[in-house]
Amino acid sequence: MNGPKVIAYDLGTGGIKASLFSAAGEILESVFISYPTHFPQPDWQEQAPDDWWNAVVRSTRELLKKSGVSPDEIVSLAISGHSLGVVPIGKQGQLLRRTTPIWSDQRAVREAEEFFSRTDYRAWYERTGNGFPPACYSVFKIMWYRTHEPEMFAAIDRVIGTKDYCNYRLTGRLCTDASYASGSGVFDLRAWQYEPAYIQAAGLDPSIFPEILPSDAVVGTLTEEAARETGLNPRTKVMAGGVDNSCMALGAGGIRAGEIYTSLGSSAWIAAIGDAPVIDFERKPYVFAHLIPGLYTSATCIFSAGNSFRWVRDTLCADLLQQEKETGRNAYDQMGELAGSSVAGANGVFFNPSLAGGSMLEPSPTICGAFAGLQLGHTRADLIRAAMEGIALNLRIALDLLQSYAPVTRDMLIVGGGAKSAFWMQLFADIYNLPIVKTCIDQEAASLGAAALALKGAGLWSGYDRIAQLHRIEKRFEPDADRAAFYQEQILPRFRQLTRLLSEF
Repeated sequence: MNGPKVIAYDLGTGGIKASLFSAAGEILESVFISYPTHFPQPDWQEQAPDDWWNAVVRSTRELLKKSGVSPDEIVSLAISGHSLGVVPIGKQGQLLRRTTPIWSDQRAVREAEEFFSRTDYRAWYERTGNGFPPACYSVFKIMWYRTHEPEMFAAIDRVIGTKDYCNYRLTGRLCTDASYASGSGVFDLRAWQYEPAYIQAAGLDPSIFPEILPSDAVVGTLTEEAARETGLNPRTKVMAGGVDNSCMALGAGGIRAGEIYTSLGSSAWIAAIGDAPVIDFERKPYVFAHLIPGLYTSATCIFSAGNSFRWVRDTLCADLLQQEKETGRNAYDQMGELAGSSVAGANGVFFNPSLAGGSMLEPSPTICGAFAGLQLGHTRADLIRAAMEGIALNLRIALDLLQSYAPVTRDMLIVGGGAKSAFWMQLFADIYNLPIVKTCIDQEAASLGAAALALKGAGLWSGYDRIAQLHRIEKRFEPDADRAAFYQEQILPRFRQLTRLLSEF
């Protein structure tokens, strides 16, 4: 345990994971702290920036206590943060809004329409790669602030992202990195900088957007107040960090063009690493700048994967949650066993997982999730299996889109919490009709990406080649030919039909 160490923070939608890493990139200990999402109105999804900061403080202190490591051994830290945040900071450095919209908030529809009345949508997408529904992107949420909260807007000095707010509380410096800035709605992917014409079209002062640093650049060291709150040494270096999509890409071993992986967490996406962004105006894959300059993470996503499965657990399996509390037996493990007692196709039950609305992958951003095909003879096991199949089928549609640009001829790595379920991984192998690989890095991919930034920024690593060595294959899942054909020929077409119907509902 002796020697220099770093802390990586995975600031996700559901909470933050603080992880301690050795100089070799091995995870030594981790702590998770949750925080809530608020839904004050339809299409509004907000979190409190101070909840993020308090989670950083609490997780850091618990991590130090749990590991027994001296703060003097922590040489640096970096944060992976969920995207498209808009945290307004005032001219006196104060937080101007208690809660702020997160990535999935879509209140700014009218502001996006106003912007595109002056700017060609296709040209904007092809330059920015911003393929989510436009209202999700930061610039339009900032325009919403101006329209609906003019007094607050007038007091703004900078608008920063999620992990950038935590970096600000740690160091006192307002900045971001290219990966996070690439979700601002005003970032030119190929020029690797803000596009002045788009800032002008939004009617905003360019100074409202923070300076852009390399992801592994040192933002600064801890302020005395931050060191006191977290228990860390004030000499600890803080790296700029990155957006979660790009941190996960790095942690999944995506350090060169041609790599591909599936992330199965609260939301889910399939990402391909390339030296050029994948741009398709008709189907709109979304792109983030990679943490490594010159690379891009192009992806297709669904907004609700693990979140929808959690809804199934909480709504249909409350007894399994109670058993988990009483016996320690994981409710998700029991759900997987129940799903395994059903059959491929869930006896005719279908589940569309779009409980958080649709990405650009769906025919409509207002699509809702649903169970379909229910009959009196169906069981809870059928519903659970249908939910697991529905998430995989939705991602199969995302895979088909990416494969139209670069056919996948290698194993598919799956990372994220869902990778823990062997039953689900086999189901993915059958529905993708690809070999699925699970490595020892499942829920830790984003953390490993952030840790790599901290290690390189501190001078402990010279590059990122070591990441591939840290991925030890734990299991490989081969598709079953009969089930793969059944899903391809019988189930997938009906799932697509259900998706179209729900988009019109």
